[in-house]
Amino acid sequence: MNEQNKSNQNHGETPKKSQGELVSQPSAWKKLLSKRWVYPAAYVAAAAIILTLVWVYQGASQKKLAEDSANVTGTTATATTNEAGKETGKDEKAVEVTATVVDMAWPVADAKDVKVVKPFFEKDGTAENNQAAMVQYNDTFIPNIGVDLGREDDKTFEVKAALAGKVSRVEVNPPLTGTVIEITHDNDVTTVYQSLSDVKVKVGDTVKQGDTIGTAGRSEIEKDLGNHVHFEVHEKGEPVNPEDLLPKK
Repeated sequence: MNEQNKSNQNHGETPKKSQGELVSQPSAWKKLLSKRWVYPAAYVAAAAIILTLVWVYQGASQKKLAEDSANVTGTTATATTNEAGKETGKDEKAVEVTATVVDMAWPVADAKDVKVVKPFFEKDGTAENNQAAMVQYNDTFIPNIGVDLGREDDKTFEVKAALAGKVSRVEVNPPLTGTVIEITHDNDVTTVYQSLSDVKVKVGDTVKQGDTIGTAGRSEIEKDLGNHVHFEVHEKGEPVNPEDLLPKK
């Protein structure tokens, strides 16, 4: 009976490993992952791979963008050239206007004798320039759409035609502005001369560049300027800054 119980007891117990048998060891991966430096190194490697992919993608994108820009630029230049060729007949007039205006002369005998005593009001000009370019009359301020020329000594001087053309308007002694002369030139260009006295021309006269058309005088609206000429240039009805067109002194 005891032997039977002993046999049963031996069968119920889990067999133990013999002393010389090897116990199962942790895998190499588990050993590697147990190291402290493994995870930071993995993160660094992953980040390096991601950055490399981003650089490669950006390089490809920039190359594509540069190629597209070059294509667009080339297409635009070609279209512009072709359009210019097509529109040559229509644009000749604009080219002629520029050429005519470039040949403009100062409306005085000697530009060195006068200076700009009130500048042209530029829409995009500096605050200092545009403040100086405001014409004040009583309590009203008006942007100056021409330039005013006068002498240091306030002496009068002859006023000349800045371009060849035909006298299209003469207003003798109108209120505020003094005598006004307007000359019409080719290619839709007109010049206007105000604050004049001793007018030398009449409507319909043809004048050459440099012909004397009057004498600098005074006006009520700019009486603080003394003897001067107010000079305007208009292209296709729009005032432009005469100083941009007149030759440098």
